[in-house]
Amino acid sequence: MSEAYDRGMKVRREVLGDAHVDRAEAAKTDLDLPFQALITEGAWGTVWASDGISRRERSMLTLALLAAMGNFEEIPMHIRATARTGASKADVLEVFQHVAIYAGVPKANHALKLAKATYAEMEAKP
Repeated sequence: MSEAYDRGMKVRREVLGDAHVDRAEAAKTDLDLPFQALITEGAWGTVWASDGISRRERSMLTLALLAAMGNFEEIPMHIRATARTGASKADVLEVFQHVAIYAGVPKANHALKLAKATYAEMEAKP
C-alpha cells in the first residue's frame, strides 16, 4: 500500500480505536476495497493526518459537518471518537448549537439526540 494509506490506518486507529477499525477491516469485500483505500488515504491519511488544526478541532468540525449535511449515521462513531480526540461534551453541545443556528434546529436536535444516546452507551460500558 501507499505511504498515505499506512499513515491513514495509523491515524484511523488512533482516532476510532482498534476494535472499530478491526471490525471495518474484517467487513471489507472486493466490492468496497477501492472505496476503503480511498477514504483511508484521503480522509485519514491526508485530512485527519494534517497538523494544521488539532484533532479536537477536527473532531468538532467533523461532527458539525455531519449534522449540517444530515449524515447522521456517522455521528455515533465520531462521538465515540471524542474520547480519543479530546473534544468534550461541552464542545459537542457548542458544535450542535452552532449547527442549529447555521444549518437548522431539526438537524442539530437529531444530532444531539444521537450524541446523548452514544454517550449513555459509552458510560454504561465498564
